[in-house]
Amino acid sequence: MQKDYVPYGSDVSAGTFECVDCGHRYSNQAKTSIPPCPQRQKSVHLLNGWKVLTGQGDAVKDPYPNR
Repeated sequence: MQKDYVPYGSDVSAGTFECVDCGHRYSNQAKTSIPPCPQRQKSVHLLNGWKVLTGQGDAVKDPYPNR
């Protein structure tokens, strides 16, 4: 299931993501756990997640598929 929003730490498929709090863009070329936004120490981040711009979003084997 593809989502528009994935929280920090979710396993995601390759793609491009945008921080929902500050707009920072992150490209992930391999299936891996998505990190926190590197800008979160510089500004307030309340939503703590990423908007899916390209790719499939959550990986099939995401340990938190309902978040």
